[in-house]
Amino acid sequence: MNPTTAHLFDTEYAPRIAQAIRDVIGPNARIGLEPYGGPGRPTTLTITAQIAERVRGARHPLNLHMTWDECEIESLTERNGRQRFEHYLEALPRKLAAWQAARDFDLASRSQAEPFILLGNLDLEG
Repeated sequence: MNPTTAHLFDTEYAPRIAQAIRDVIGPNARIGLEPYGGPGRPTTLTITAQIAERVRGARHPLNLHMTWDECEIESLTERNGRQRFEHYLEALPRKLAAWQAARDFDLASRSQAEPFILLGNLDLEG
């Protein structure tokens, strides 16, 4: 990926994604951003939290890692890139709900079925 585009995503877009996720899941989770580190080391947003006390059964603490498709990131530099990104942020709560069902994690209880979940090569569509 173009280093300039990666830096732009890391400094302008990824923090806004992190904030949008924080708005959905609240203050009980830790959200971290690991910047682009070169080929094979994409920008990674991590969401971790201890399981809510009311959860029973064989669940693991929240440990999600999110990465985005490089072509999608590059598309943010195109003419309508910022508008597409705004639509993505608006759609993010719905996307998170769909991913929860598909990947068996629960933001409300801060738990998941597997010890580690990667939501990788995500698009930036709204």
